[in-house]
Amino acid sequence: MAKIDLDSLSIEELAGLREHATDKLFEKVAARRAELEAELEKLAQYGKPVKKSEAAAPVAKVKKTEEAREPKEPVAKAALAAA
Repeated sequence: MAKIDLDSLSIEELAGLREHATDKLFEKVAARRAELEAELEKLAQYGKPVKKSEAAAPVAKVKKTEEAREPKEPVAKAALAAA
């Protein structure tokens, strides 16, 4: 790809370049989205169909409770006593 001397371009030329780049970006995003949606349809045959809104929603991480993080001493003592 040829390098463009942006400093030498006029405002109209820069605006046109920006518009052209934006158009190309939208084309590539639309093509990739179509690829991903086709892949999602293929995968949907193997399981429960997923709504588009569910697929796009971020997955929330489940926080561990304080009880789950604390070591359970009675279990460890029972294991030592049995040994």
